[in-house]
Amino acid sequence: MSRKQVFQFRDAPREMPAKVPLAERVGGDWHELYGRFGAAEASHQAGRCLDCGNPYCEAKCPVHNYIPNWLQLVQEGRLLEAAALCHETNPLPEMCGRVCPQDRLCEGACTLHDEFGAVTIGAVEKYIVDTAFAQGWRPDLSKVVATGKRVAVVGAGPAGLACADRLARAGVQATVFDRYEQIGGLLQFGIPSFKLDKSVIATRRAVLEGMGVAFRLGVEVGRDVGIETLLQDYDAVFLGLGAYRYTDGGLPGQDLPGVLPALPFLVQNGRIVGGDAPDGRPIAGWETALALPDLRGKRVVVLGGGDTGMDCVRSAIRLGAAQVTCAYRRDEANMPGSAREVANAREEGVQFLFNRQPLAILADAAGQACGVRVVETRLADADANGRRAAEPIAGSESILEADVVVIAFGFSPRAPAWLDALGVQAQANGRLQVGGNGRLPYQTGHDRLFAGGDCVRGADLVVTAVQEGRDAAASIVRLLRGAKAIPALLASA
Repeated sequence: MSRKQVFQFRDAPREMPAKVPLAERVGGDWHELYGRFGAAEASHQAGRCLDCGNPYCEAKCPVHNYIPNWLQLVQEGRLLEAAALCHETNPLPEMCGRVCPQDRLCEGACTLHDEFGAVTIGAVEKYIVDTAFAQGWRPDLSKVVATGKRVAVVGAGPAGLACADRLARAGVQATVFDRYEQIGGLLQFGIPSFKLDKSVIATRRAVLEGMGVAFRLGVEVGRDVGIETLLQDYDAVFLGLGAYRYTDGGLPGQDLPGVLPALPFLVQNGRIVGGDAPDGRPIAGWETALALPDLRGKRVVVLGGGDTGMDCVRSAIRLGAAQVTCAYRRDEANMPGSAREVANAREEGVQFLFNRQPLAILADAAGQACGVRVVETRLADADANGRRAAEPIAGSESILEADVVVIAFGFSPRAPAWLDALGVQAQANGRLQVGGNGRLPYQTGHDRLFAGGDCVRGADLVVTAVQEGRDAAASIVRLLRGAKAIPALLASA
């Protein structure tokens, strides 16, 4: 088939798949917000790509997907080749096509973005993989030679799954351990199903098992099996422990009834929407299940402007809250969350209060949370990192009335105590230290222990966890082939 018309973008406007109607969303519909392209729509949108000689979209993508190449394959109808090419760089492309903030990454860097509208890269990526799987395509491992090596992967989140995928492709038997009852980590429980349908995760599990990856779920390392046992039974161990430590902000009143930490709120909602009762099964970092209040008819205030905050406000809408407000201490331009998610939340009726810093959560006569005292802020000059601090404005305090307050200030990792005796060092913020001093990338202070994802980087995007799990697997394979450290020349670079 001939190459596309270079200027097709002029006649083909940017389009996304159809959304679930607004009335259904606010009425409690939890299905994925965006539908799926058909073959014609996907080809039409892929054809808008300019095929830049130096594609900015690839450079901005943390896993450096071959985006123009698989867009061209879609336009030519070579779907299975496109699926194979997607998987060359990204072990979880169907996940990233759904949950990546493309507006801040590949699409935000698209040459067409400002004047004509970026190519709908994420939606086409989702089309490629979903359709290929439906047609029976699976990764081709027919030329993989088994090495006889075995690696334990601790954590079935995006970093762990990406690591297991790459190990399987290298002929290494990967066994994934996770304390949750299903794979995916926060992909399964933390990200609402209106962004990522859980059947997508089930399909990926079947694909990985078909590649030879084994899962041991409901097994917590340090409680049900010791790290020493894993080091004895396996040739290496990868730690994809995530970041589950709650950032509470130290607000007075944060322990009041009616105040909910974001992560348990989302995890328990995920279990309920998935048809599971929240029966006390563990939530990482929490001892007992959270009793969720009935939000129907309630006023909900969510504190925090990241993607987790957007997941919380949009979940509250679907749970029947009468009024949902997001309060953020900086302005909209400085929100860490995806602009697309903010737009979707606003469309669904969420109210945003910018330049509002919470000071305390207030209680009524019955001891129940009834509001948040906030102060208006202004932004100071940017610091060395380009971040502008929010400075309170004297005399501008006010109260936001609320029946339920959700705290979504983010999460940080916590190094487990069982690593102490193994020479694995952690920073003061809980992040595990890896690499450096001649060690392999993602190798910890213990030669056969590797780590990646949020437990190393801190809470970040799904795609960055995928990238680190993928690249850590490459280091593990090098170790298993006899490499003890990176060459001296590279170590000094």
